Amino acid sequence: MTCDQIHEVLPDYWAEGMAPAARVALEVHLGECEACRREAESLRALWIGLGLVPAADKLEPSREMRARFYQTLTAYQQGLAEAKPARRGFGEWISEWWPKQPLQQFAAAAAMLVAGLVVGWELRRPAVPESSNEISQLKGEVTQMRQLVALSLLQQQSASERLRGINYAYQVDRSDDEVLNALLRTVSQDSNVNVRLAAVDALRNFATEPAARRGLVEALGKQNSPLVQVAIIDTLVDLKVKQAVPAFRSLEEQPEISPEVKQRAQLAVQRLQ
Repeated sequence: MTCDQIHEVLPDYWAEGMAPAARVALEVHLGECEACRREAESLRALWIGLGLVPAADKLEPSREMRARFYQTLTAYQQGLAEAKPARRGFGEWISEWWPKQPLQQFAAAAAMLVAGLVVGWELRRPAVPESSNEISQLKGEVTQMRQLVALSLLQQQSASERLRGINYAYQVDRSDDEVLNALLRTVSQDSNVNVRLAAVDALRNFATEPAARRGLVEALGKQNSPLVQVAIIDTLVDLKVKQAVPAFRSLEEQPEISPEVKQRAQLAVQRLQ
């Protein structure tokens, strides 16, 4: 099967409406084609999500509510019929607005009924906790969850997952030592240049922590990428870390360092002195 044919039969595949032979051919193609496999997984997630949508019959009002609605509607229409035509009031305006056709009347009544159900549901929702202790506890749980997610993602083998972990690191408390140490390890040891660059930028959020400043200075001497070296130099200069001057001068003396990095280090020394 070709990729175009796969895209056409994927809905039938997840709906379990394919013949056995065609299903086997599709699964063989998915095992060989990564693009089609990702498309199939995306459609599978969508299909599962659609299955979680509640059925329409579960949203219907009860018989008692429907009966009260139509009783109210009948009484209201009777009141309009008995109103004096010489006086134009709110009831007469409603009479002109209300649809004349039975089908349109039913649609309007259904819309009103749904609106009433929504309002009733909102009124029955539990109130937001007003206790400051409960709110503080909720905030603490959210912060802890972000910390755990960031630390977990930073340990993944995929570079894209580690980048996601760095994004979560932006949302944790600036005094979080565990996330700070994880970011410093990433800058010093990660094999992906883009991940190291992102970690250097994330460490700016921990600028007030002495450990972050010391860690960046130490990480500078462990870098083999000019891009990361320049990023660390610029960060230390922006943070006005004067303790980094000896590290900058050390870079100037190393013959294997690129000329661009040496020039950046020289400028950094001038700015910090």
